[in-house]
Amino acid sequence: MEQNSHTADLEIKDAQLIFDTVWDALEEARGREHLRFPKELILLGGAPGSGKGTQTQFIMRVRGLTCPPIVMSALLNMPEAQRIKDAGGLVGDKEVFEILLHKLLELPFRDGAVLDGFPRTRVQTECLKRLVDKIQALHQEFADTPLAINFRRPTVHAMALFVTEQTSVARQLARGEQIIAANKEVEETGVGSKEELRKTDVDPEAARHRYRVFKEQTWDALTSLKEIYHYHFVNAEGPIKEVEQNIVRELQYQSSLELDPRTFDRLRPLPLAQDLTLHARQELIRRLDSYELDSRELFVQVVALVRDKFMPIIERHAVAGRAIVNSDDSVFEDPLALSMLIDIFSERGFQCVVDKTINEIPVYLDPGTHAITCASKVVFRIKLTFPGSEIRRG
Repeated sequence: MEQNSHTADLEIKDAQLIFDTVWDALEEARGREHLRFPKELILLGGAPGSGKGTQTQFIMRVRGLTCPPIVMSALLNMPEAQRIKDAGGLVGDKEVFEILLHKLLELPFRDGAVLDGFPRTRVQTECLKRLVDKIQALHQEFADTPLAINFRRPTVHAMALFVTEQTSVARQLARGEQIIAANKEVEETGVGSKEELRKTDVDPEAARHRYRVFKEQTWDALTSLKEIYHYHFVNAEGPIKEVEQNIVRELQYQSSLELDPRTFDRLRPLPLAQDLTLHARQELIRRLDSYELDSRELFVQVVALVRDKFMPIIERHAVAGRAIVNSDDSVFEDPLALSMLIDIFSERGFQCVVDKTINEIPVYLDPGTHAITCASKVVFRIKLTFPGSEIRRG
């Protein structure tokens, strides 16, 4: 226990030294007012065969991020890292962190970034903690300045995709079979380029070793983040769609964590969509029943109008799933009739939007003054959308 504690203390001291060195150099080179880091950092780790590459794209769609993911293995092939390797040096934690910080400052990552494969060591984890503290300090420093929008409160999500050793090995070998088949097709057709076939893609023992190295070296760094940041542990054992559902559940939007406190306080009085929709169906039924009980005559008129005038038009647009119906029926002079119309369509599975327009219609031309007298005509434009029909040919 004492040895583990001593090792942890050394790692923290190493991280502090690395961070201070990298940060000071960065601030001197860029200027403090230009240290504009992403609003959101999603740290994605995962065992070999956990589907990290596949789920990265899905996570980005869910979070609305359009920038490419920052894949650490690819980052270490950048010229900065390559020069170190060419000179016979090792790309250690300091170099990894330095390259990463410069990447995070690029404009496309201003709103958010997915870090694929970071952190991988305890030292990198400690450097990350210090980075987030620095970003938070910048947020506070510039909060009441014209530059505040560039220094938003940081949000960190740590996500780990987990699979068992058995699943990991099976998926690594399955990947190898796919690469072998694809490379064979490239050889036969001359179209495309071959993919790299790693030893872990064909050798079960090598695949097992890769998984165990991950568990021993990287998993500890990932799980240590749970003590500080909003942490997501995702079971990646099942089919892709099932894993996606697990991710969506974990990444539900949380205003209290992601918005600036002042922004959150401003929005707090407004209800959440999920709260409005929770009992929406029951409220719809209640309103429809009240129309039948309390305003039967008007309700009968509106239902008849929908049946006789609206439905024939809608049926002609059944394939498209969209229809627009214009009506100047006097029944809609009563606002309750419009409410009935919307609720009737909602109950039947349509989405209904009503626009009111007032048209000026010329009705009289004064022969002496040539003045035109117009009458106002109210027209209701009802836009309906619904599931369209599929046309199959052949």
